[in-house]
Amino acid sequence: MDVVAIGLVLTGYAVIARRRAALRFATARLRNQILPAGTTSRHSMSAILTAASMTLLCVAMMDIRWGKTWREVPQKGIEVMFLLDVSRSMLAEDATPNRLSRAKQMIKDMVDEMAGDRVGLVVFAGETRQSVPLTSHYEDFKQTLDSVGPHSVPVGGSRLGDAIEAAANGFISKTNDHKAIVVFTDGEDQESEPTEIAKQIHDEKGIRIFTVGLGDIDQGARIPETDGRRGGFVQYEGQQVWSKMNGRILSQIATDTDGAYIPAGTRRVNMADVY
Repeated sequence: MDVVAIGLVLTGYAVIARRRAALRFATARLRNQILPAGTTSRHSMSAILTAASMTLLCVAMMDIRWGKTWREVPQKGIEVMFLLDVSRSMLAEDATPNRLSRAKQMIKDMVDEMAGDRVGLVVFAGETRQSVPLTSHYEDFKQTLDSVGPHSVPVGGSRLGDAIEAAANGFISKTNDHKAIVVFTDGEDQESEPTEIAKQIHDEKGIRIFTVGLGDIDQGARIPETDGRRGGFVQYEGQQVWSKMNGRILSQIATDTDGAYIPAGTRRVNMADVY
């Protein structure tokens, strides 16, 4: 807009200078010929039109635009480490077809909503295995996800705390931003101190942890045998083992790490909406 102001000043100055020169050097008769009656108003109008033209030209050159415009803003991708419980209790069928299959589908729902984010997969039971390092190749990730199960970890049980620690060590970025762990489990744990470990990781590394609880929280469900005995269920000391979802641990982990707890239970939850 400075250019417009300068143009107006110069135009006005030119008109005034022309009139002063005529008055200074011309005789009265010649002045009447040069500047007859009405000339001043005509020159003033000419100056206004000239200034207006220059103003519009300058505005056009400045390419000023009003209204809405769309532009792409680059976004920094996040890193998400999925932590999947593959212990035998995840084969319980209170969530159809079972807890493990339901968890896999929920993970796929989230991955399908991602673009440019890196995802990794850690599976756990009594031990922990990193099945997929952080990657943006989503189809390869989903193929590996389909293949994991209780056979992926040779030691039975459920040590959630160890798994959270392993997932935290799998991140590539060293900054505290844009990193999250998403846990899919029924919440059973064998004294691995998951709440303490999760809080420490969040405090030291800034990693947020989101937990998804699977399974019936009241009655629970029996655990099918995996040794080929059709229709059999896991027993302990002659009694069938019933597995319930433990939401207390999962809720505490999410609260302490600025995450969120999703008590899916036996319901179908569209994780695309959550993401």
